[in-house]
Parts: sequence; C-alpha cells; structure tokens
Amino acid sequence: MKKISKKIKLIIISSLIIITPILFVSFDNDNFEIAKNLDIYYTLFRELNLYYVDEIDPGDLIKTSMDEMLKSLDPYTVFIPESKIEDFKFMTTGQYGGVGAIIRKSGDYVVIAEPYENAPVHKAGIEAGDIITKIEGKSTKGKSIKDISELLKGQPNTKVKLTMKRKGVEKPFDKNITRKKIQINSVPYSGMLNDSIGYIKLNVFTENSSKDVKKAILDLKEKQNAKAFVFDLRNNPGGLLNEAVNICNFFVDKGQTIVTTKGKVKQWNKTYKATNQPIDTNTPLVILVNRGSASASEIVSGTMQDLDRAVIIGQRTYGKGLVQTTRSLSYNSKLKVTTAKYYIPSGRCIQALDYSHRNEDGSVGKIPDTLVTKFSTNNGRTVYDGGGILPDIKIEPEYLSKIAICLVIKNLIFDFATDYKLSHDSIESATKFNFTDSDYENFIDFIADKKFDYKTQSEKKLAELKKIAKKEKYYDRVSKEFEILQKDLAHDKDKDLITFKGEIKELIKEEIISRYYFQKGRISSSLSKDPKITEALKILGNNKKYSNLLSGNVVEK
Repeated sequence: MKKISKKIKLIIISSLIIITPILFVSFDNDNFEIAKNLDIYYTLFRELNLYYVDEIDPGDLIKTSMDEMLKSLDPYTVFIPESKIEDFKFMTTGQYGGVGAIIRKSGDYVVIAEPYENAPVHKAGIEAGDIITKIEGKSTKGKSIKDISELLKGQPNTKVKLTMKRKGVEKPFDKNITRKKIQINSVPYSGMLNDSIGYIKLNVFTENSSKDVKKAILDLKEKQNAKAFVFDLRNNPGGLLNEAVNICNFFVDKGQTIVTTKGKVKQWNKTYKATNQPIDTNTPLVILVNRGSASASEIVSGTMQDLDRAVIIGQRTYGKGLVQTTRSLSYNSKLKVTTAKYYIPSGRCIQALDYSHRNEDGSVGKIPDTLVTKFSTNNGRTVYDGGGILPDIKIEPEYLSKIAICLVIKNLIFDFATDYKLSHDSIESATKFNFTDSDYENFIDFIADKKFDYKTQSEKKLAELKKIAKKEKYYDRVSKEFEILQKDLAHDKDKDLITFKGEIKELIKEEIISRYYFQKGRISSSLSKDPKITEALKILGNNKKYSNLLSGNVVEK
C-alpha cells in the first residue's frame, strides 16, 4: 500500500474538522452564511497548502488567521491555545510554579532584576544583579527573557540548577533551586501615611484580591487606628469582575447595586449587588487612578464616584467597559470573548472606544463628544459616559526626562545599585534612607565612561521638520536658521544630569531600597514625594472640603 503524503493527511483531517459539523447545521440564512464561508475557507486553505511556492506551517497559518479574525472585533477577544493555558491561569489567579523573581535583559544574558521576598530565589541567596549564565548546564547566552522565563517556570517541588555570575565574585557559582507555587500578592504594600490615614496599593484583581484588601483594611483600622483611607488603583489593569464587586461591598451597604452587565445574550445579563455586610460605610476614602487604571479598577472607582462614597484623584482612566467570558474549545484550548458591556450605578458605560463602528481605514475612533451623555451621582453631581472615569480632582501626569529614561533603559541606574549593594551591607529603613548629593556625585563618576545617549522630543521634531523642508525644497533658504536652532536645542548630558538631578536621584534611591527591602520598600519610599498622595492628604485632612466635593457644593478657597 502506498504511503499517504503529509499533505493528503492534512486535507483529510481538515475535511473532518471543517466539513463534518456543517452537515448537521440547519440551513437558515445565518447558518448558510457560516457554512458557505467555512467551505470557502477550507478550499482556500487546501489550495494554499498544496500549491504555495514554499512549505508552510499549517498550525501557524491557521493560528494567524484566527488571531487576525478576532483582532478585527476588539483587542480583548482572543484565542488561548493549550500551550498558553498556564499563562492564562496566572492572569486570573496570580499563581504559578517557579523560582520567584523578576528578570531583565542585560547584554547577552538575562539578570535577576528583583527576587520576590521569601521566594525560592531569595532563600537561595540569589540577589538582584546576579547574571544567569547557565540553566541545567546549558548556556543562556543570547536567550530572550521569554526563553529564560519558560525554563525557570515549572511544576512546584521540581528542581532547576542555575549557574550564576555575581559582580565582585571571581568564579560563577551553582544554585539548585526547588520550584514552589508562587503567589503574587495583589496588595504589595499597605501602611500609614500619617497618624490617621491608611494607604493600600492594589496591583491587580485576581482570585482572593478582595481578601487581601479586606485584611489590609482591618489591619490598618484595628492595629494602627486608621480613620481614613487612600486606595491606590494607579496602573491597575483590572481582572476579575467579582473581586471588584467584593471590594466595593466593603464600603457600601448590603443590597446596593454595584454594576450591571448587558450583552446580546439576554439571559446572561446580570446585576451585581453587595451581598455582604460592609466593613465601613462612613470612613473617608480617596481613590487614586490614572490612564493605566482599567476594567475592574474603573468599576471600583466609577461605582464609588456614582455613589458619592469616595473622592477620585488623578487622571482620566483607560475606558474599558467590556466584559469577557471564557469558553472552552476543543483540544484544551479556550476562547476569551467579549460578551457584554458593564454599567455602573448611575447607568453610564465608560467604554472609550467604539469597536462596533470603525473608520473607513479600519481604525477605531473614540466615542465623539456629541454622543457623550450626562448622568448624575446619588448626590446629583454630573458625571459622563463614553471615556473612562473622570476624576473629581484632576492632576496632570508627571513625565520623566529623556536622560532619566535613557539611564533606566541602559541599566545604568540598575548597575549602579548593584555596585552600591556590594559596598553597603545595610542601609536605613526604606522611609529614612537618604541618597545624598555625595552619593549622586559617585553616580556621575560611575557613568562617566559609559556609552549612552538620547534625543529629546524637540530634537526629534526638528529633525522631522528638517526632512520635510528638504523634501519641499525650502531647506536651502533657511538652512542657517536650522543650524542655529539645532545648536540651541541640542541636549547636553552634563547639564541634564544637573537639571534633572532630583528625579534621577529618586530613581536611584528607589532602586537601591529595593535591593534591601524589596517591592514593599520601593513603594513606601516613593509615597512622600508623590503629588497625588500629597493632594489626597490635603483632602482627607479637611473634612469640609471632602464633604463639599462629594455633595457637589462649591468649595470656598
């Protein structure tokens, strides 16, 4: 018997997969269109596989077609193959099997950027700045962060052998590490900002996030006598809807409507209410948000705003008002599909982009101002839909200078902190440590022989203008003016190191603190010079102003 070629096998398998289900479909108009187009797709793929000039990978090609199809709907409807299920579980649970460290690329190798406190890497004595040169005896040179991450992850209680190189240590050394279940704490830090105001940072809404928040609230109230709270949702991308509902429930009465979901499948529409007794419905509350606050973060901040339960401070949030549901597919794969939009108590949906009505070029536009609708909070304050949560007190975002960004990207601040740790066995507490002017001079000496450069936005725009002027043949007429302007706008690294000394010092300080006190120390040290924290303290320290903001009354200056 002749052997069946791979291509013939593929055609047979594809036929079984694609055509067989069609035979059982009742042919109304919608189903006829589905059957017709699936048949066209199958015949197109068959001809492509048989006759395309080069060999193709059927799996990759079909995966690409599925990804592009879903991408045309919205960025949140995605196919999750079996190989990515563990990553998906991590996003929802915050748990994975591994060694417990953040890694980053440095030259040809990957280095430990930050061990998680008390994780296997930390307990093995591995430190930030240590270079991973081998894994299980195989060189890691040239490997990507993704490659190394996959090698470090694995089932809990399995072992992995790492060969490390540390600055100041002559020879590489081996560490045999037992992987453990790593649980990323959704509340990396909570503490007191002053004698009466507590602070809670929530990074993501994964399983048990509400339990972590509840524990932080109770600890601050009962052990440290907190009389008000700052709840930080900045750069929190969201996560599980039920966790957002549970957190809202801590601050509002049982039975209160938190959020409603509405979609095409009417029987899936649901109203989520507070089902438990609250922790505290009266304690003053400020919620911090920015452009990185999305989804579940917007449910919490938007609901608290609609119910006049908290003052919102920061920038307008991202504007993701879409709900995703996970559906199981064959071969242990899944589809995460947008099934509904969510509506907070005032009745508004804060989805910013209208994916159902695209521009002619396929791009997605924001909901125009003419279609934005006014809504009212419980106290009659005006709020709007169509574009995220607009804070009660807007504070413009702070941007790092180009030189600061360059120093971070080039690992120069990171490498200096590594050297600093080698020469300092200990430092003061995270809130008391001071990076002095003398230390900063040492940093300038450290980078003196390092290669790094950058272009300011002004230089980039001038280069663009110069290019346009040459194309339109105006450059020769104004070339001297361009030369003068280019000289005036040219950055000077030495001057920039002085001009932006304050922000560079803060970045170095936080990096050094993280070497001794990990993520908790980094966060706690950053709060004293945070303008949004400063504003929150002002509001919570003035009961009249706080009440007036929530009632909609004009605040006297």
